[in-house]
Amino acid sequence: MTRIFVVDAFAEAPFTGNPAAVVPDAARLSDAAMQGIATEMNLSEAAFLIETNGACRLRWFSPVHEVDFCGHATIATAHVLSAELGRPGPFLFETRVGALRVETSADGLVLEVPRLDPEPVPAPPAIIDEAFGADLVGVFRNFENLFVRLTDEAAVHAADPPLARLADLFPHGVCITAPGRKVDFVSRYFAPGAGIPEDPVTGSTHATLAPYWAAELGRTRLGARQLSRRGGALRCDVGADSVSIAGRAVTVLDGVLRAPCPKMRRGG
Repeated sequence: MTRIFVVDAFAEAPFTGNPAAVVPDAARLSDAAMQGIATEMNLSEAAFLIETNGACRLRWFSPVHEVDFCGHATIATAHVLSAELGRPGPFLFETRVGALRVETSADGLVLEVPRLDPEPVPAPPAIIDEAFGADLVGVFRNFENLFVRLTDEAAVHAADPPLARLADLFPHGVCITAPGRKVDFVSRYFAPGAGIPEDPVTGSTHATLAPYWAAELGRTRLGARQLSRRGGALRCDVGADSVSIAGRAVTVLDGVLRAPCPKMRRGG
């Protein structure tokens, strides 16, 4: 049997922030088993920790495929290791985007991610203009997402893009953003092609959002909020090569999977 947790990341209380499933001992799970678990859990991402010879490899799966980069499920994994399994930090995870470090502090968990500076998009897909129209200020991108700056926080809050059309942009997701009223900037994130109609709180997008708004606002320490229905708060510090993203996490489930069946496992 396989132990599994559900953790709300970037959350001050249960049932806020972004829930992630975490399997802290996934060394014997096949790729098919990991994908099956992620599909069954039907959360934005499930995280699988594979420890070999003292090294920690972390993989993330959405309900439909393996993903390259996930911040909230990394925070959730560090929370499980520290709060549930009693292991001291800091934690270093090998991932598809390189080594990710998470430190514990009195204020929560601090995730250090590669700085992914915004890249220009000279000719955005037509659906971007159709979806955001008069509120559209500009478009930029990183390796996995398109970012759409809108006029103000109200426009981000009110946006109702056609998800079926956005799904055609897969493997890219779409993040919308604007200056915030009570925080430095706000955002929302849509990735329907990856099985995520709207992500509650997205750590990975802030690897690009934070450098963008740092340049726009002229400061490197920023407060952010994601305006999903659940909502979530993030604190970002922008460095020369990395971005530190801080937030809290709360365990909401600790259980045991009776699946996957043996034929889905590696080895005996």
